[in-house]
Amino acid sequence: MSSLQIFRDNTRAWLEENCPASMRTPMVQEEIVWGGRHATFKNPDSKIWLERMAERGWTCPTWPQEYGGGGLSKDEAIILQQELQRIDARPALTSFGISMLGPVLLEYGTHEQKARYIPPIVRGEIRWCQGYSEPGSGSDLASLSTKAELQGDHYIINGSKVWTSYADKADWIFCLVRTDFEVPKHSGISFILFDMETEGVSTKPISLISGASPFCETFFDDVKVPAENLIGQVNDGWTIAKRLLQHERTMISSFGLSKGQSDRGGTTSSMATVEGAAKAYRGDTGTLSDPVLRDQIAQFNIDSEAFALTSQRSVQESKHGQGPNATSSMLKYYGCELNKRRYELLLQSIGSQSLGWEGDGFANEELLVTREWLRSKANSIEGGTLEVQLNIIAKRVLGLPDMLSMANKTRS
Repeated sequence: MSSLQIFRDNTRAWLEENCPASMRTPMVQEEIVWGGRHATFKNPDSKIWLERMAERGWTCPTWPQEYGGGGLSKDEAIILQQELQRIDARPALTSFGISMLGPVLLEYGTHEQKARYIPPIVRGEIRWCQGYSEPGSGSDLASLSTKAELQGDHYIINGSKVWTSYADKADWIFCLVRTDFEVPKHSGISFILFDMETEGVSTKPISLISGASPFCETFFDDVKVPAENLIGQVNDGWTIAKRLLQHERTMISSFGLSKGQSDRGGTTSSMATVEGAAKAYRGDTGTLSDPVLRDQIAQFNIDSEAFALTSQRSVQESKHGQGPNATSSMLKYYGCELNKRRYELLLQSIGSQSLGWEGDGFANEELLVTREWLRSKANSIEGGTLEVQLNIIAKRVLGLPDMLSMANKTRS
């Protein structure tokens, strides 16, 4: 018996013994585990499941055991994911620390920084938010102006961020700041971490058309941050920022793989598939009766399967030393388009029941679909707009010339 088969057998046995029954049911919004120092668990089994997975390092299965990770090989991590899917296990932890910050800390952080920040991420003890976009600095992120001035052994930070996901609930922030205004904009940016309870930090939630407020305005007024919290070299934050965005885009692309998503938290709708919802609302027990909708759903299912296989191929390529690259922009673009198509088809499938906002005439899952349809529109913006992704694909994947540079050369 191969070592991988032994690992699979042992993993299957451990999951059967340690994954609570309620953690083998579809995720619901109020039971998503974000962790953090103020974490609450509506379902007690969620806490048990997190603790058991974190103890093995399986919330971050391929991260080094030295920092609390699982230390699994890529092949072992794939087997673990397959076994989790086999029992329909819920994610033990949803965390921007896992999907975004942790990978760049492992790549750019010092040993001391890794030892300080990585284990709490694995255990879900710190909830992180991302301080990137600013008023006037969205797609042109490098034009950011939040200022960090070095004063002895600490920085004084002033400025603001916007669209900061869950800043009002986060414990710490990974933040881009300008440390030099005299150099080209990409060259004067640094990457720093600090506690959201530091004096001078404040947040204000932004209400969306979906009725939710996952995003915030975030303000920094003379925030004092230890200089040792700087990751990488001073003024080299843009390198880290780009790398983190690749990880973020890979994470966002997974929206196209799931049944649906709500505020980056995973599937919440009980309508498992578009086809299932369409049949249920039309009373069909066999073939879907509406030929046009049937064709649209069939094409969607084909595209979804092709996307899933492409994503798997990308994972396999990463086994050979290829980290996130411009491919993440391709996956982000298509995954988000798939997610938006999913909700458009769901609305078509449930007909007039998709028009509700509140009231007794609508089931909770119907109201949820409507709100998630509205929320899905933000997929086109978060993690870099779809237009930005197309530019990256054109330049970095297809090797097309930079049209702006060509225009400037033509004018000169």
